[in-house]
Amino acid sequence: MSFAVRLRKSWLLWSLVVGATTVLLLTTALAKVASAHGAVIDPPTRNYGCLERWRNNHMAPEMRTEDPMCYEAYRVNPNAMWNWNAVFRENVRGNHQAAIPDGTLCSAGNTDGGRYDFLDTPGPWIAKPVNNSFTLRLFDQASHGADYIWVYVTKQGFDPLTQRLRWSDLERVAVVGNTPASQWRREVDGVSIDIPVNAPGRTGRHMVYTIWQASHMDQSYYLCSDVIFPGGSEPTVPPTTPPTVPPTTPPTTPPTVPPTTPPTTPSPGQPVGGCVASYRITASWSGGFQGEVTVTAGNVALNGWAVNMTFPDGQRITQAWNAEISVEGSTVTARNASYNGQLSAGASTTFGFLASGSAGTPAVSCRAL
Repeated sequence: MSFAVRLRKSWLLWSLVVGATTVLLLTTALAKVASAHGAVIDPPTRNYGCLERWRNNHMAPEMRTEDPMCYEAYRVNPNAMWNWNAVFRENVRGNHQAAIPDGTLCSAGNTDGGRYDFLDTPGPWIAKPVNNSFTLRLFDQASHGADYIWVYVTKQGFDPLTQRLRWSDLERVAVVGNTPASQWRREVDGVSIDIPVNAPGRTGRHMVYTIWQASHMDQSYYLCSDVIFPGGSEPTVPPTTPPTVPPTTPPTTPPTVPPTTPPTTPSPGQPVGGCVASYRITASWSGGFQGEVTVTAGNVALNGWAVNMTFPDGQRITQAWNAEISVEGSTVTARNASYNGQLSAGASTTFGFLASGSAGTPAVSCRAL
């Protein structure tokens, strides 16, 4: 075989290798682009929240007690966190309830071979405190845009600690129509859109469920977030009119003579002035529990309150709602939030918390502020 023939064969072989390599690299690049999608990042979805809190420390042993649901999620399938942006199904054609059975809404109907199944599990997922009117942020990593976005919130009475999500548990509270990515906010790695949400009449723990119908193909995303709404009603706004000025001349009516009968003695257990606090455990699991405290005003209205709790075995609060928490030594102090400090005489409010350790009963006391 001549040198020229060998050279032509070598060149042909080299061309085939380069061509195959180019096709492989192009295919890989396209696959990476196609796999970049998105999710609700505020309030965060269950798997995105786990990733954000434990991204660089997901093997930390304290996760088991501080964030037990994320601990189990990583143990069951860590890919559910690494692929936080791919909880979707294709070719649903808008028939969401037919495609996603009750109890599997957070996993998009056991999509992707069941990768996200643990997201359907009820329990003490870390929840973001929000007001009844809040803003939801959806991040679109691949700039798909949306044919539509539907936002739901669970109805009052649903318990995310013990119940899997069903379609009948949801009320749709916000709708966004066709919105191309060019109308979304430009981010470093994609685009995002803020959606105002109004969910009146809800208190305590709830779930937010978002359906995002992406525009690039028939691809539907199903996204579960956990939130905590304030307990009770908003505080009363003080009047804008000035108080009545007292008269400068003394009244002519003589003062009332005090009664000769002694005042009524309050019944045992009824608070006199100040406040009382009662404690109960609402859920428990291996290594942690959820508690709730009810604060009741005495026969005088309160402008603020504080509850002291001393746990017997070193239990530690990891999250609280409807109260501001501080710790000094073994004593936990819970002070009212901005919206539930004012209580009329005899009225009550509650706050709750998650804690690590065994479900012990603390010594509890209450004082007016």
